[in-house]
Amino acid sequence: MRSIRMVSVRSVALVLCSVAGFAGRALAQSASLPYDHMHLAAPDPAQAVQWYQKYFGGQPLPAEGTDRLMIGKTRFVFMKAQGAQPSAGSSIDHVGFSVPDLDAKMKQFAADGVKVVTAMQDPPGLFKLAFIEDPWGVKIEVVQDPETPGFHHIHLRAPNPDEALAWYLDKFGGERAKLKNRIDGVKYGDVWLLVQRGDATPSQGHAIDHLGWRTPNLGGTVTDLKGKGAKFTVEPREVTIGTTKVQVSFVEGPSVTRIEVLQR
Repeated sequence: MRSIRMVSVRSVALVLCSVAGFAGRALAQSASLPYDHMHLAAPDPAQAVQWYQKYFGGQPLPAEGTDRLMIGKTRFVFMKAQGAQPSAGSSIDHVGFSVPDLDAKMKQFAADGVKVVTAMQDPPGLFKLAFIEDPWGVKIEVVQDPETPGFHHIHLRAPNPDEALAWYLDKFGGERAKLKNRIDGVKYGDVWLLVQRGDATPSQGHAIDHLGWRTPNLGGTVTDLKGKGAKFTVEPREVTIGTTKVQVSFVEGPSVTRIEVLQR
């Protein structure tokens, strides 16, 4: 009888531990903020929208304005700006898109005169990749990764990549993982956040101006982030996008990365 009772107690304990573990994982997942947008600079935002749609797909958002399109679940928003510095070397070095056939895409780039920064490579155990630059200075990695089609990743620069990744995980949640079991990163839905080691200049004023996360409760998120030591450069305020009022704020990330936190 005693042995049966011990087995029963152990079984209950195992069940409770499993439930607690599941609840903990669920809590961690619910605390993760969805990645919302990339904010890029271009002299003619409508022209930039057309360029990105031509090469990487996506849908314009006329209800919000002619300066943006949705690629997958991420908005690409273009602010009107002259003379932005190239993104390469800034704290937001480049973005990545995955296409079904990189060979065909490179032929299209060549035919259209798109600037190729690095010719196509095929590193073992990774995927085919190449680097191009858009007409306004955004460095773009184009890859052939069937596991993550479309908008693939954001690649940052920081002196200590591990510390930078830990900062983003602490502030915005996400899933710590390894891309192809080789490259450390944090996943926000289907989008990878990667960090390469290197010095970086602040993102503001470059062709990729800032990153953007969305929250259902900006006031609560601001309080939480301030409690974690986040530095706010713009306190919450209301702006109008199209006919929609949006609450926005800005945080300073590692290597002086400009980050928008908003509530739509």
